[in-house]
Amino acid sequence: MFLHNKRLQYTVRVAQPNPGLANLLLEQFGGAQGELAAATRYFTQGLAEEDAGRKDLLMDIATEELSHLEIIGSIIVMLNKGAKGQLAEAVEEEGELYRRLNGAGNDSHITQLLYGGGAPLVNSAGVPWTAAYVDTIGEPTADFRSNIAAESRAKIVYERLMNVTDDPGVKEALGFLMTREIAHQMSFEKALHSIQPNFPQGKLPGMPQFTNVYFNMSQGEPNLRGPWNEGEEWEYVESPEPAVDGGDGTASVTLSADDEEVLTALKLRTQSDPTANPVTGADLGSGLVQGPAE
Repeated sequence: MFLHNKRLQYTVRVAQPNPGLANLLLEQFGGAQGELAAATRYFTQGLAEEDAGRKDLLMDIATEELSHLEIIGSIIVMLNKGAKGQLAEAVEEEGELYRRLNGAGNDSHITQLLYGGGAPLVNSAGVPWTAAYVDTIGEPTADFRSNIAAESRAKIVYERLMNVTDDPGVKEALGFLMTREIAHQMSFEKALHSIQPNFPQGKLPGMPQFTNVYFNMSQGEPNLRGPWNEGEEWEYVESPEPAVDGGDGTASVTLSADDEEVLTALKLRTQSDPTANPVTGADLGSGLVQGPAE
């Protein structure tokens, strides 16, 4: 059961309208790293979670992300207030109104015209929100790593948004949202490491002969070594050969007699003649088939 409290989780104080900034903030409303993507990601994970503690954590944070969606949406609407009225009531000359809406050099005029200065579920480029942003796989040791990464990406976007505004109220509210991303990261990481072991993800172990092998697949300088491929736990292969399994490196399949017969017929019907030199459309188009012009 969800209950909505009409007061925001964090007070929004916008100094003055700014439709260009509102358009940028849509990234955290309907974008890939935004609050709706986070809320739906954690909500769907929570529904399927078997562990009571993790289920509670996921539902708590999913619900808080909806609160954050309300905050960022409220900021967007407040930033659009002036332009919304100007556009609706047409109190300015057309050219001046267009310059006001597009003065920041972005697509805020599209947001105003299509969505009336609201907070649409699109990103800052106008791309509609999609469920493809929700990357739940149904395995907590994988999902919680994805959640940690999602929170860290959202934090970075909030930092960048804070860098493009000097509105103290907006900057403060964005700082709160950014800080909650940090808190969620810590909760998710604690939950992940309360599962032991949690690596590798899933149930099956890796093939032991390849688990701790590093293949140097990118030849040339710089060719740096570090803890990611150096140390007692790593076998470093300087120049990998094909077919590390000991086979000949070719693909094969065992076919039935019927499949073999029709495949052979297909190969014979479509085989190339290496001795042919046919006249092609490119030859005809070049004019060289007709000979040089006189």
